[in-house]
Amino acid sequence: MEENITPDQTLDCRGLSCPMPILKTKKLIGTMKPGQILEILGTDPGTRNDLPAFSKRSGHEYLGEKPDEGFSRFYIKVK
Repeated sequence: MEENITPDQTLDCRGLSCPMPILKTKKLIGTMKPGQILEILGTDPGTRNDLPAFSKRSGHEYLGEKPDEGFSRFYIKVK
């Protein structure tokens, strides 16, 4: 994963559990333009598997994740 990703939007899903991070991601991605990058902040361990699967199913590009203090940052490029 690239180190210097600059997201166009950030979605804070910290403290939310499945399926809320995916539902909120799906809703926000629907408002974004192709080529934009969404950063999702999450604490739910299931998000680590759910976001790559969601990206693949919906045709977006999963760019990876970066651990942070107490949560992870996930990146999806809108297609």
